[in-house]
Amino acid sequence: MRGPRVGAPQRLTRAAVDALAGDVVRPSPSPAGHLFDYPSSIIGGGRRDSDASSLASSRPSSAGGISAYTTVSAAPSDRASYLRAVNSYLSSFSPPIHLKPPFPRARDITDALRLLLSRLDFEHPLPDLNRDLPHLLASLRCPFKLSKSALKAPSTPHAWPSVLAVLHWLVQLARAADHLASNPSFHRRSTDDDVHSYIARAYSLFLSGDDSAVEELDAEYLDRIERHADLAIKAAEALEVEIVQSESKLQEVSAAPTRLEALQAERAALGEDVKKFQDDVDKFSRIVEEKKRDLAERERELEVKELEKKVLDEENHGLRERVRSQALSTRDLERMTREIQVVERDIAEGESRRNEMDEKAWKLNTEVERNYREIEALTEQCNHSIRKLKLQNHFQLVLNSKGSSAAEVIGVDYKTMLKPELTALAMEAKKGMFSNAEERINLQKQSHDNDMTIEGKKVQCDSLRAKIEEAESKVDLLRKETEDHASRCTTETEKTKKELVIREQQVSLLEREAKELLMNSEEKLRTTVKWSTEETQLCAQELWALIDGVSQYKEFMTSTISGIRKDVKEITDGVKQAHEASLQ
Repeated sequence: MRGPRVGAPQRLTRAAVDALAGDVVRPSPSPAGHLFDYPSSIIGGGRRDSDASSLASSRPSSAGGISAYTTVSAAPSDRASYLRAVNSYLSSFSPPIHLKPPFPRARDITDALRLLLSRLDFEHPLPDLNRDLPHLLASLRCPFKLSKSALKAPSTPHAWPSVLAVLHWLVQLARAADHLASNPSFHRRSTDDDVHSYIARAYSLFLSGDDSAVEELDAEYLDRIERHADLAIKAAEALEVEIVQSESKLQEVSAAPTRLEALQAERAALGEDVKKFQDDVDKFSRIVEEKKRDLAERERELEVKELEKKVLDEENHGLRERVRSQALSTRDLERMTREIQVVERDIAEGESRRNEMDEKAWKLNTEVERNYREIEALTEQCNHSIRKLKLQNHFQLVLNSKGSSAAEVIGVDYKTMLKPELTALAMEAKKGMFSNAEERINLQKQSHDNDMTIEGKKVQCDSLRAKIEEAESKVDLLRKETEDHASRCTTETEKTKKELVIREQQVSLLEREAKELLMNSEEKLRTTVKWSTEETQLCAQELWALIDGVSQYKEFMTSTISGIRKDVKEITDGVKQAHEASLQ
């Protein structure tokens, strides 16, 4: 065992090291680069063909030509890992939400979705999750499609894979949002944006000539800067207090006991341990004798149990012979089991095909309803146009919602009834054109008379123009007076700007002093931590040396105890032989 190192600095006690380690604030790890780097499909099986067809018919995404939705397929092990990732994130909130595998409750899934959406800080909540969530996921460019039927029953086997994919994607998005909210550079950018917004608002108010608003804005911004400076000063004072505390802890560490005293205390403790080991050896020797007596009793009990086992084996053999003699064989049972499994598989396939047909029928019904609404809108437009033409037969298009073909829905008599009316209307339009030509000749004569009257009006306009010029000269005088007033206002604003620049320089000087004080405090803290780390390493080296010595002493004690046990065994054998010889 090595002795204490001469001239070494005093070591730190464990309590002091723990106290110093508790004061050091370690930065939180940054999020991994693979935050959104997960396989395009995370779960497998349970996907219906109708969902696949809807994915194939969806529009392509605008990002790199990739399809708007990703297929969902992966091993069950990956599915379990993604479920663990979701549960680990949800467990950090109060009250925690836990999704139990393999299929959680629908209420827990809904609560988890609402919690994740609340972590993303949306301005408007979702009153109806089944209706609004698919549109929200589409606007967020979610790579997984979630249908309304899956949201109505999210814990079913065919809907749970898609719901798990969306939950895992929302968890990663929430982690990214939490990281951005805790990023200091993000807050610095918001502060810079405040400065730019202040400059823009002040300049716009200056251009509008609102001096009172400019003064209020300047006062508000200066007040904000002063509060920021006060916070910086308080932070610097807090660092000074931490430095004083670190110095006091350093003094406590220096006043700790020396290495020699600690080794002497450990040596005394090891001596007491040796005495305890010797007592344990004596106690175990007595226990060995008791165990030998118990072993003899257990051997007798074992013989009784073996006899009972033979009787049970004979009974089991008779039962097996009776089972083999029965008419129904194991092959028949296996065949019946296979037939039952085939029937169950056929039932499951029939249910899946029925679900697919129901979904296709629902899609066709929605498409027919949409086309019928479009036809109704076109019919209303046609009827409106017919009413404008004012036909004599008052014909109107009427749709038949119960028709099975286009002719039955729209009707076949609209052409025979509308064509003669439209022809008569065209003839009337031609007659109107001839009458309009005569009216145009009369209007030309009236326009000539109007030209003569316009020339008389021009003479009057010339006289009015002279009066307008006189009024413009007066307006020019007023404009000059306004410009003089604006120049005076400009000089006053320049003075105000100079005063504001002086104040900003004073504030920047205060900020610079606060930063210098903060840097000095951090440098002192860094040197203190470095020195404490070096001391800790030295103490660790000495501790390893002490551990080596203890291990050597332990090996020595182990060999000693093994020798004692060997001697005890030899004495026991001798006593046993002597006892047997005396019995003979």
